[in-house]
Amino acid sequence: MTKVEFTLADLQFVVHASAEQIVQVFCDKQALALEDGGNNVYHADAHGHQFQFNTEKLFEGQIAIAINGQAWQWIELPAPEKKSGFSFMGLAALGFKLFKSAKVVKAALAGASVTGYAWLFSWQFAIMLIVCLVIHEYGHVRAMQYFKIKTKGIYLIPFVGGLAISDDKITTRWQDVVISLMGPAFGLITSVLGVVLYYATEMEIFAGVAVLSALLNLFNLLPMLPLDGGHVLKSISFSMRSWVGLFVCLGGVLFGLWVSYTFGLMLLVFFLFIGTLEIMFEWRGRHQSHLVPLDRYGQVFSAVMYVVVVAAHVAVMMHFADSESAILSLPMKILSS
Repeated sequence: MTKVEFTLADLQFVVHASAEQIVQVFCDKQALALEDGGNNVYHADAHGHQFQFNTEKLFEGQIAIAINGQAWQWIELPAPEKKSGFSFMGLAALGFKLFKSAKVVKAALAGASVTGYAWLFSWQFAIMLIVCLVIHEYGHVRAMQYFKIKTKGIYLIPFVGGLAISDDKITTRWQDVVISLMGPAFGLITSVLGVVLYYATEMEIFAGVAVLSALLNLFNLLPMLPLDGGHVLKSISFSMRSWVGLFVCLGGVLFGLWVSYTFGLMLLVFFLFIGTLEIMFEWRGRHQSHLVPLDRYGQVFSAVMYVVVVAAHVAVMMHFADSESAILSLPMKILSS
């Protein structure tokens, strides 16, 4: 489609044409009703004039117009702009838009996670692991929604785990405790459901889901930042005294380093580094903290909830400790060591 503007006999014309025909003609901003007169000639009447348009050379990029039977005036049409079949800038812009799309990012990360775990282990294990991670993170999301905290959803990080990301900040230590514990609490639902389905179907895969969920959530409950257990520990200890929170949380870091060394969990060292930074920022901003601390009742209740969730996951693992399956009994052997 091409467009040409010109003035003839003090009249302003705008012609829209394709390579085969005239599509629309405007005269002084008024659309003309064209009538086919044959032999590539069209007629129209407007503003007290008779117009004729000749399209026999349209394929050559020319159109002719005659007013009131006068001689033809040939007009050159501009060459249509050729759109490149490949545009690097267009492709880059599309890629940027896709990158900014949260849904695309989530889908890409989820696909990478499934692929990575399937490559390392098996696709059955990958699906089991993703289910456990999603349910765990959904517990965090539900807790945030309960406190009217806007969320961006769940992001699965390959070989790391998952994240429930929020748009707003928490305002109380109690929120931190509940949001942190709801992930392992939802994970407990997965473990219990796995046990029930195992006895209902006698399919070992459900027992595997129960044990895997218990192990993952129990690991997340370790009292070190930035794990969920570390957040519970931080909220309780910093509600007592700032220096108590500092020393208790640093003790959690030392415990984490011991766990990393004992089991060879080098990735955990990176997490501990992030957690240490969080402790330092918490300590430096202790006098300007906007977080409402837990009272004595809240501290005790939070600690009890933490112990109950930990004990429940340990109970699931102990239930299969004597199993003949090496996979089902392995988590409890790790814990007992």
